[in-house]
Amino acid sequence: MPRQDGFSLTELLVAAAILVVLAGAILPLTKIAVQREKEIELHRNLRIIREAIDDYKKMADEKRIEVDDSTDGYPPDLETLVKGVKIKSEAKNKKGEEKLMRFLRRVPSDPMTRSTEWGLLSSQDAPDASSWGEQNIFDVYTKSRRKALDGTNYRDW
Repeated sequence: MPRQDGFSLTELLVAAAILVVLAGAILPLTKIAVQREKEIELHRNLRIIREAIDDYKKMADEKRIEVDDSTDGYPPDLETLVKGVKIKSEAKNKKGEEKLMRFLRRVPSDPMTRSTEWGLLSSQDAPDASSWGEQNIFDVYTKSRRKALDGTNYRDW
């Protein structure tokens, strides 16, 4: 009987076993890569919101925007950063409307919780407060209770 070319069952099983081992090694690496990407996005979104809060505070301290005195010059909520506040000047746009200063196009989403709900702190809250006093927004943090790759809590970023 002539010999037929092809793979034996043993060769196929060895090749399949090698593929399973390689796939098992790659899966944890992809999970870490995905988590690292989320951490980068969290850092970026926190920086965007915090810079908007700082810009609002700076303009309030310079008396360039209209703010409520009870807020210590910080925004009352994140939506104020999106909707904007009136600029204190006589300048009006072409339609005769007062100009608005917007600090954010939209509230960035939290990649850890997949929502736009952020933990908020007011300037009157204790630094380790677990609830927002609702006077103003001094700082933001993620509501995720998970730990980062470096061992720190995401909430502390």
